Amino acid sequence: MRKLIYGMNLTLDGYIAAPGDDIGWSMPSDELFQFWSDQLQATDLSLYGRKLWQTMSSHWPTGDQQPDATPAEIEFARRWRDMSKVVFSSTIATVDWNTRLVAGDAVAEITRLKAEDGGPMDIGGATLAGAAMRAGLIDEYVLATAPVLAGGGTPFFTALDSWVNLNLVETRTLPGGVILTRYETRR
Repeated sequence: MRKLIYGMNLTLDGYIAAPGDDIGWSMPSDELFQFWSDQLQATDLSLYGRKLWQTMSSHWPTGDQQPDATPAEIEFARRWRDMSKVVFSSTIATVDWNTRLVAGDAVAEITRLKAEDGGPMDIGGATLAGAAMRAGLIDEYVLATAPVLAGGGTPFFTALDSWVNLNLVETRTLPGGVILTRYETRR
């Protein structure tokens, strides 16, 4: 059975994007960027909601070809482009870069994918991750909490019908005051 990991950068008040989908507050340090790149390297399959997919696919397919791309960005772009991905959307018709499109029941498909043999999967996008969270499918949460308050926007966590007990796995302070925490779901 595969492990499902949900992780993103978020504000201290719990938002992954400020109002208007503004993520300008989220400028990762080299160390945080390398952490996310290493996470990507250790991931067998990435699951995306439509909005996050459109954000990622608008930059990373050619991110390694940008004149100002750092070595870390070049490495991340290559890893992202080459890895297997699944996008869940009923509003887009095509995807590219080792990606499969699923328009049906996301929770049923994520449950099926988790039951397969294979390495870890990550899930991104608040709506998609929220559905997996409510279904009890998330095994690990990775929060890179920035010292900024957005006051509103897209929350990292969704409303739940019952609480989820977690075990703290790691806490690390990164440059710029970002606190990285990892929690495993206690089952």
